[in-house]
Amino acid sequence: MRTIPHYINAETVSAPGELPVYNPATGEVSARVPIPSTHDVDTAVSVARHAWRTWSASSLSQRTNILFAFRHLLLTHAEELADIITAEHGKTLADARGEIARGLENVEYACGISEHLKGGFSSQVAEGVDVHSFREPLGVVVAITPFNFPIMVPLWMAANALATGNVVILKPSERDPSVSVRVGELLSEAGLPAGVFNVLQGNAATVNQLLEHDGVDAVSFVGSTPVARHVYQVATAHGKRVQALGGAKNHMVVLPDADLDIAADAAINAGYGAAGERCMAISVVVAVGDVADELVAKIAQRVDRLRVGPGNDPASDFGPVITAEHRQRVLSYVNAPDPGVTVVRDGSARAEGPGFFVGPCLLDGVTPGMRAYDDEIFGPVLGVTRVATYADAVALINDNPYGNGTAIFTRDGNAARLFSRQVHVGMIGVNVPIPVPVSSYSFGGWKNSLFGHSHIYGPEGITFYSRAKVVTTRWPLASESQIDLGFPRTR
Repeated sequence: MRTIPHYINAETVSAPGELPVYNPATGEVSARVPIPSTHDVDTAVSVARHAWRTWSASSLSQRTNILFAFRHLLLTHAEELADIITAEHGKTLADARGEIARGLENVEYACGISEHLKGGFSSQVAEGVDVHSFREPLGVVVAITPFNFPIMVPLWMAANALATGNVVILKPSERDPSVSVRVGELLSEAGLPAGVFNVLQGNAATVNQLLEHDGVDAVSFVGSTPVARHVYQVATAHGKRVQALGGAKNHMVVLPDADLDIAADAAINAGYGAAGERCMAISVVVAVGDVADELVAKIAQRVDRLRVGPGNDPASDFGPVITAEHRQRVLSYVNAPDPGVTVVRDGSARAEGPGFFVGPCLLDGVTPGMRAYDDEIFGPVLGVTRVATYADAVALINDNPYGNGTAIFTRDGNAARLFSRQVHVGMIGVNVPIPVPVSSYSFGGWKNSLFGHSHIYGPEGITFYSRAKVVTTRWPLASESQIDLGFPRTR
């Protein structure tokens, strides 16, 4: 049985495999993952801290050249990386390629680090006094990433962290960790010095050791809300800077004036892509007014055309979910629906066989207080909630404890503008069902979808991975020597 190694100090480090990695399309164990000892964790952190001494002093041009070379290698090896992702995650190859492309955007953004790190300068703020500012790296950054985007989220974190002069210890999900090791190898091939990017396999115990470790300066996390809250509380209690992105319950509001065919297409794309295992997946369609019956019928027609199968089959629209246990959890919302819910489409029949497949499920009549509404299902289950008015739709979204993403489908520009201003959600789409920002903006939600003030990647990523220094300078003449105990003034 293949064991997936750590990647420490630019070398693969083998250790006995303990945790199973499955091929979700077959249900077979394809590899095993080691759980590092406390000594292993200490070694990884020590290697990273040693590497930071020189990497933090490296020139911006050196970092940029390495990132450009890394970008080229990601493009060159895109098909290989997509194959690795599909084999362990189960998503389709097309979806894996899309994930790589969105991660690549962030590497490209980080290639402009000399522009992003430009400081400020104010001349003659007082007589003979100038002030300038610049930003410095934090130190050792731990990146804890989820199974659903095994290369995109690590690139969201690592690109900006490395560009700003930090060193990275990546703790990937134990569900699909192989691609992280390959990323480390490609970074080394691009010229990144040994020890600057490391991959440490493991489980929750490994995460907790890193959260509490004295040699770690900052933590970036993406995952479920309960774990995000834990990461934030433990790491901040140990004096670390933390950004922890949690779960979601994303609503797509459809107004009576919307093009229902376009809205139905969007609900299918955003609700069932990647088997619904996206934090930005639409899981609730909010039908406003009298459009619900027609909209549900159009969505159901499209559901019937979806094909579920192995990710490496070009005919598959989406693949399996990540584990057998998760499949059973997802099916519980359909096999034992909440009272009042109508099961319009039941994907249970497609859940047979050795793989972890769940067919597309469609529920109507979902309302707050039901499990199907309150829980982040994280599977191919789309719920429809019916409300009478636009104001009811906004209130529904604002009352929800999550605030990751939302969308509105309408032809009314004023309604869209009001919606963008009135909903308490971090990322909003207008006739766009998955409003993931481009890399020059930042990704992040509100409320229980984010712990810590900083969103990820883009400008806020640069700010999170660096800290400001302000230098006030004066070059007095000898004749200006004097003693003045008053508080310094600029006038």
